[in-house]
Amino acid sequence: MPKFDDFNVGDAIPETTKGPITRTQLALFAGASGDHNPIHLDDEEARKGGLPGVIAHGMLNMAYLGQLLSDFVPQSNIRSFSARFVAMTVPGDTITCRGEVAEKREENGEKRLDLKIVAVNQKDETVLDGAASIALD
Repeated sequence: MPKFDDFNVGDAIPETTKGPITRTQLALFAGASGDHNPIHLDDEEARKGGLPGVIAHGMLNMAYLGQLLSDFVPQSNIRSFSARFVAMTVPGDTITCRGEVAEKREENGEKRLDLKIVAVNQKDETVLDGAASIALD
């Protein structure tokens, strides 16, 4: 497990890359999440809503950001995690999640790294912008 003293502000954590996103994956995520909104499953319905076609669930991308964190530290070390949806993703997109240390601090007797986290598509366009706080020894 990483150690608090091994990191400085600006240091990157290991990336996680997912994709390309498939329609099968969207159908499986719809079933797992209970989000069967047709904009995620049916091109015609998505176009009726003003979209160019099916879009991926925003929460799928947020799950990828969560995996970035849980690949880095045990889930029990994650103290906070938030994200803001910035852009849509579509089938065929590959999503890369990155994080960097924004602050090192102590809180409630714990050493914590505050992270700036982001999910970008294959064009390096940000689709999610977020933050997390993790506890390390």
